[in-house]
Amino acid sequence: MSQFKEVKKVTTHVLQEMKLKGEKIAVLTAYDFSMAGILDDAGIDMILVGDSASNVMAGFRTTLPITLNDMIYHASSVMRAVNRAIVVVDLPFGTYQGNSKEALNSAIKIMKESGANAVKMEGGREIIESIDRILSAGIPVLGHLGLTPQSIHKFGTYVVRATEKNEADKLMEDAHLLEEAGCFGIVLEKIPSKLGARVTKELKIPTIGIGAGSDVDGQVLVLHDMLGITHKFSPRFLRRYHNLREEIIGSVHTYINDVKTVNFPNEREQY
Repeated sequence: MSQFKEVKKVTTHVLQEMKLKGEKIAVLTAYDFSMAGILDDAGIDMILVGDSASNVMAGFRTTLPITLNDMIYHASSVMRAVNRAIVVVDLPFGTYQGNSKEALNSAIKIMKESGANAVKMEGGREIIESIDRILSAGIPVLGHLGLTPQSIHKFGTYVVRATEKNEADKLMEDAHLLEEAGCFGIVLEKIPSKLGARVTKELKIPTIGIGAGSDVDGQVLVLHDMLGITHKFSPRFLRRYHNLREEIIGSVHTYINDVKTVNFPNEREQY
């Protein structure tokens, strides 16, 4: 029996209630029907259809190449499997920065064609016009501050953000700005744990951390990293809960051997 109250569908309102009650929010990424169904059945609170699909599904080195249509494809696949979790979709690079009209059109296209529940956007004051426009259309927005992978060429590195006072002050200012605009929550990526705690304490909306310490309102990891399907990416914040890569390789080796020795199919596996 779960210690937490069962909900039929996680909504932005449910997430707000979870923060108020001190119940942590569990978030993982998913990009396809099969995995999303497993996560939903397991009771995950939020599924993020991340632009990390660019890395783990398509093999690109950054999140920049993935397109809006790619994200809609992945989001639609996820939505067909999910009944309980709230599904949030990343607006990919180039679909909202610097053009609020294009941002609104991008968000509407994702919501209409995938049936998703919300969108996520990276940045603070520099994209606030786009956020305002999307929110005015009734589309829920999850913010994202700290390390923003879509800005990798500006930063030039994936190191921890906001370790200096001026950048930490800007992050705090942006966090309050996103809350005041109407974002239902904020992802905080790769920032000092004390700053993560401060943002969480000062804001009324939930914070979801990835490398932001334990005092945020929830945690998110990339599914393929957490399950040990990927193996070259090992930041400090990542805990591998499994080593699926080795298990899959072992299973494939056994299959290859069974085929070559005519052990598969056996008599019971034939018609």
